Amino acid sequence: MIQEYEPEATRRHAGDQESSRASRGWWDRNADEYQSEHGAFLGDDRFVWGPEGLDEADAGLLGDVAGRDVLEIGAGAAQCARWLAARGARPVALDLSHRQLQHALRIGADVPLVEADAGALPFRDGSFDLACSAYGAVPFVADPVRVFREVRRVLRPGGRWVFSVTHPIRWAFPDEPGPEGLSVSASYFDRTPYVEQDDAGRALYVEHHRTLGDRVRDVVAGGFRLLDLVEPEWPAWNSQEWGGWSPLRGNLIPGTAIFVCERA
Repeated sequence: MIQEYEPEATRRHAGDQESSRASRGWWDRNADEYQSEHGAFLGDDRFVWGPEGLDEADAGLLGDVAGRDVLEIGAGAAQCARWLAARGARPVALDLSHRQLQHALRIGADVPLVEADAGALPFRDGSFDLACSAYGAVPFVADPVRVFREVRRVLRPGGRWVFSVTHPIRWAFPDEPGPEGLSVSASYFDRTPYVEQDDAGRALYVEHHRTLGDRVRDVVAGGFRLLDLVEPEWPAWNSQEWGGWSPLRGNLIPGTAIFVCERA
């Protein structure tokens, strides 16, 4: 009997190409399970910024979207893009994963779908008024400044760029939803990427850590002004666990950071 190989989890360097290749493969392999497990929480046309459940309908971080051209990066099954379209925006949903975009078609995509890397956006300069990303692309790229500069390029003057990522402080804690996830186990200042690799050392999953200060400097280096930094609190109604996110941890430490930026 052939046993499925269990990836090895490690911390090591992973560059742009290796990170991109790993992300495309991981999401193509795991899109079905991801949508099955989280689809009910995400909805078909809901814009939620993270596991806490902060809705754009309540937060209004993008401002008035009616009549605006909006690029969603790391769109997955395009749930956020559908929400935007229902409010009068003209969204485009972009994702690296072909299988994720197939789920967008399965649900029913009334928006354009584009398969592309966030570091090389296939659009003309000044094509969009707004850009957004809910846990898409940014945590998985080795060079976030490259992505931010691409986003700036395709935005019109004064365009807003809003993205959410795992809160950087979480990297100092084990990725566990229970009490074992409440004790510091690693240096917050260790920027070494988290990598899951096969027995030949090929990266299957890569996630990159940046401190909060790093993220702010990356935003500025990418050509943006930081307007706000939102750290959603865990709401009383949300009883679900999502990976390392949980009510227990969410009531004590932040799990998500949302950066609200404007094209400089």
